[in-house]
Parts: sequence; structure tokens; C-alpha cells
Amino acid sequence: MPELGEFEKILGYKFKNISYLKNALTHTSYINEHKNLPHGSNERMEFLGDSVLGLSVSEFLYKNYKKRSEGELSKIRASVVCEDSLAKLASSLHLGEYLLMGKGESLSGGGLKPSLTSDAMESVIAAIYLDSGFDTVKKMVLDWLKDDIIEAAEHRGREADYKSVLQEYCQSRGYVPVYTMMSESGPDHNKTFETKVEIAGGKSAFGVGSNKKKSQQMAAKAMLDELNVKI
Repeated sequence: MPELGEFEKILGYKFKNISYLKNALTHTSYINEHKNLPHGSNERMEFLGDSVLGLSVSEFLYKNYKKRSEGELSKIRASVVCEDSLAKLASSLHLGEYLLMGKGESLSGGGLKPSLTSDAMESVIAAIYLDSGFDTVKKMVLDWLKDDIIEAAEHRGREADYKSVLQEYCQSRGYVPVYTMMSESGPDHNKTFETKVEIAGGKSAFGVGSNKKKSQQMAAKAMLDELNVKI
């Protein structure tokens, strides 16, 4: 088990019940190789942490952006409560260095995989919630993500909705955009995806991102720029 006291210092939080943190940092691949552990993997905590995180951000948006519609608030929240954002936060906390993983996962760079570290970040949020309650974890979540929330709010969450804007633009003209995955490159923990989007009239544009969804969003953005569609 990695030195959890070091991770507590990085978090800025001292657990009353350290078993919550141990559970949060245990990936299912580790459980598969260590059947006799007193605690399970962090999958259930990830489920709880996702809800705690969503409520923390939702409450902040509800109280601070009273003129925004439900749809706008949902877009802003989605642009913050997402894999990229959580993986970035996990990286800043060096969370991957403290994860317990199976040998195969460790050798493949599991501690650097955004999909894995973002899930573990939600589990850590759940651990703090279970240890000290909602008010404490909400304060920590906002300390971590407040700047990102404000930035997303200033852009009304538009960066997460290029595909929807392009879809509406095309449908109003009687056709739909077609997305094609062009390439996938790089190691598992740092992949790059390239997507092509095509619309009627032979127009096409390309986008690159750290996952398939992001590459599609970037392709849609490039197409909207080419069409001079203002968002």
C-alpha cells in the first residue's frame, strides 16, 4: 500500500477512517489478484462520488447563476463534470501514484490513464463525503474546480456542445453530419484520435482529441468555423 499519509497531505485532508481512502484507491484489477482484502474495489465509491460531485457543482451553479436556464446549467456542469476535467484534477493531485492496481494494469501505465484516474477521483470524493459529510467535500470540490466552473459558465458550456450545434444547423437544411474515425495513435495512457466530419456539398473538416468524443467535438467545431456559424 502506498504511503497514504503523503496523499492526505496533497489532498489537504486527514481521514478519520483511513479505510475509506484505501477503498477509493483500490482498482478492480488489484482485487482480482488479492482476493482476501478486507475491502473491495472502488467501483461502488465511484458511483457515489459521481453523484456527490454532480450535486456540489449543481448547487454552486444554481445559487450563482440565477439567470441561466436549466439547459445552460446542464451544459456548464457537463463541461466540468467530465473525464477530461477529473483526469486533469487527478493529475494535479498525483493520484495515479497512489492507486493500487494489478500487475498488468500497472505495467500498461494505468496510473496515467484518464479513464482510470478520473474514476478514482470520483471515488476519492466519495471517500471524503463518507468520512466527513457533504459540506466538507463540497468545499473541497469547489476549491478544486471553482475556476473551471466559472470559465465554463463564461462560455455557457459551449465547448461541450459543438456537435449539437452542427446537428441543428444541418437538420434545418435537410441533412445530417457524418463522422468518421480516421486514426488512433499513441500509448494507451496518452492516445490521440482524429475524426473527420462531412456534410452535404462535399464539405469536410477534421478534429483531434484525447478521446473519440473530444475528437468529434473538435471536428464539429472546425466545421462550424468553416461555415462561419456563430455559437
